[in-house]
Amino acid sequence: MGSAVRVLAEATPATRDRYVDLLRVGSLAVVVLGHWMMAAVTPDGVGNLLAVVPALQPLTWLLQVMPVFFFVGGFSHALSYRSLLRKRPGGLAASDASASADSVYAAFLRARLQRLLRPTMVFVLVWGILALLVQLLGGGRGLTGVTLRLVTQPLWFIGIYLAMVAFTPPLLRLHERYGWGAFAGLAGAAAAVDVLRFAAGVPYVEFLNFAFVWLAVHQLGFLRADGRLGAGSASGTGFAPSTGLRSLRVPALLAGGGLIGAVVLVAAGPYPLSMVGMPGEKVSNMAPPTLALLAHGLWLVGAVELLRAPAARLLARPRAWRTVVAANGVAMTAFLWHLTAMLGVYGVLLALDVPLPEPATAAWWAQTPLRLVAAAALTAALVAAFRTFEHPAPPSAATPAPGSGPLAALGATLCLLGVLGLSMVGLGGLLEGRTALLIAIPVSAPAAVAMTLGGWLLVERAGRGAR
Repeated sequence: MGSAVRVLAEATPATRDRYVDLLRVGSLAVVVLGHWMMAAVTPDGVGNLLAVVPALQPLTWLLQVMPVFFFVGGFSHALSYRSLLRKRPGGLAASDASASADSVYAAFLRARLQRLLRPTMVFVLVWGILALLVQLLGGGRGLTGVTLRLVTQPLWFIGIYLAMVAFTPPLLRLHERYGWGAFAGLAGAAAAVDVLRFAAGVPYVEFLNFAFVWLAVHQLGFLRADGRLGAGSASGTGFAPSTGLRSLRVPALLAGGGLIGAVVLVAAGPYPLSMVGMPGEKVSNMAPPTLALLAHGLWLVGAVELLRAPAARLLARPRAWRTVVAANGVAMTAFLWHLTAMLGVYGVLLALDVPLPEPATAAWWAQTPLRLVAAAALTAALVAAFRTFEHPAPPSAATPAPGSGPLAALGATLCLLGVLGLSMVGLGGLLEGRTALLIAIPVSAPAAVAMTLGGWLLVERAGRGAR
């Protein structure tokens, strides 16, 4: 362990909920491993192992852990935003308090977006330059062309996460007023969308569940921040784990109810078995999200909360906690570059004329450990090269100006649309002006990058303010 990591670990406040940090880095690690395992690469292209071997699709009920990351995000966002609110001057008049809340919103967006967008923009710019050079030199076919389309696909997750950050203040106010009712409202809206989609055949309504499903999971993080999931008691800014059976009642209900709900929906409804998108399927649980995926998220949240007490005991050990601190410092960088590493390994194998066995054959499985080790090593090298961009800039000593909230919201919206657009269009076809439809609007890769960068600059300007 490096000395910096040791210092950070030893300086951890006693009130910090270390389990949240473990869940954050653990969920991203599972996603990375899942992507590496599911890729079925042949000289003709990239397929999906789950489509080759449908019997493996039940594994997605364990490996689709993005709900856990969004749940943890809700917890962290609630603590962060409330911390900024507490730092406002007291005794403000109503109009001054409104302006102050506006400034807090701008500062909150800037702080949360920095950690996401600094490494993301470096990733996009590096790959954009590489993609342009490849296409200027007449490349972009075969595995190279597939790579240019695939490497930006995981950015959808960052786009959805940006939306959660932007909606945190109003949804946190709803939570503080209605508690479980706010979550129930979002879950009910997700159910209504699926009824309109599958029973009434209403077109395009399914896209609303990109908001309702993921924001409902995010809302569970707010409930955890207030100690309303029952797995512990409030303790400063963190939580004291409880081992009593009563404290496990709510997590057990979430886990059991969510699992039963997901099984019933998949067995009786139009929902597929896989909790990740499958090539060629008419209905996906992921894009757009479905009620089945929300039920899946509920059981995952309940399950990880049931494991909270033993995990807290493990994280009380210095070595275990230092490992989590070190991993959290590079988790986003590793997530951004892990597909680059995986496809790079396959590219080297093809360049060296190493035979690629047919997916799911005995030879393919025998080669899998070597591919995973090579992908992990290349990811580590890429992390070493780009990890410095994951460290956020020092907090600004300036106070955001009154009225900065709408400007920051506009910037966040542009970032959201830009990142989602780039995840859809990829970096192939830059010279041909390739586009993808984003909310019925054609978006090219350069336009998506421009929106993301312009939006980030707006958030920076609004959140930094004037001294």
